[in-house]
Amino acid sequence: MQEPAAGAGDPVIETHGLAKRYRGGRLAVDGLDLVVPRGSVFGFLGPNGSGKTTTIRMLMGLIEPTSGTARVLGEEMPRAVRRVLPKVGALIEGPALYGFLSGRDNLVRLDAADPAADPRTRAARVGAALDRVGLGAAAGRKARAYSLGMKQRLGLAAALLQPRELLVLDEPTNGLDPQGMREIRSLVRSLAAEGTTVFLSSHLLDEIEQVCTHVAVMARGRLLTQGTVAELAASARGRLAVTTPDTAEAVRVLKEHGVHDLTVTGDRVTGEPPAGLAEPADLVAALVRAGVRVRAFGAERASLEDAFVALTGEGFDVAG
Repeated sequence: MQEPAAGAGDPVIETHGLAKRYRGGRLAVDGLDLVVPRGSVFGFLGPNGSGKTTTIRMLMGLIEPTSGTARVLGEEMPRAVRRVLPKVGALIEGPALYGFLSGRDNLVRLDAADPAADPRTRAARVGAALDRVGLGAAAGRKARAYSLGMKQRLGLAAALLQPRELLVLDEPTNGLDPQGMREIRSLVRSLAAEGTTVFLSSHLLDEIEQVCTHVAVMARGRLLTQGTVAELAASARGRLAVTTPDTAEAVRVLKEHGVHDLTVTGDRVTGEPPAGLAEPADLVAALVRAGVRVRAFGAERASLEDAFVALTGEGFDVAG
């Protein structure tokens, strides 16, 4: 799980022993070895205070590491920041917008500050970026009147003004309604299909599972695991599930046999299997001996959330 699949291409991001210690001795990132394959949609997960944002800031050259190295697009950061950043689109810690300007004028101002941007095609470039994030109809409104979700879209449009080899997104669906989240998922997939590598930090595990090809999990400044989403989900055991009209008796029997974290929903009982459970059929036999009418028995497919909880001991909300 510590290396990406063979043939994934040259890494777009690669760190070795990357560390950041703040004043007072607090170690925010501790010896991070991260590999982001080219062409991947890479999910970056971690509980609050795990070091995700500090890592992203080091990758983008916003802060210097205490030790270790970070290479982005084959160049060492922050030394090569002026060569690298024109090839990178980023939305980090929310977009910085001018509230007194319209959405369109915000993008025009940002595009004009890019020395590589051709002013002759600026209007078309800005219009295309706004349309791509669904803000074409609201382009003339002042940014101060935008909702949080619209501001996120505008920040994403800014990151898409130029073709990018790498797109770094920190909580890109923050403030979006379900439809907006679906649109951003679709946008990320289309960008990946066009060859852009997407590095996506999010606390929404189901979003990561739906859109990402690879994932890394951090906790307390350390990398716990990295690999494909399928590999990580496969590393977690699924919950046992029993369908029966005799739920109370089923709970009693399963508890006696070491199944824990039991929940009952209608006629369905689910629980975490005991460590070292060799033969699930033994549980079925125990249920039948106790008179439990078993209509279905099996293991649910483990989700990315199951794997995350198993690795970190933390629950679903892992913003940070």
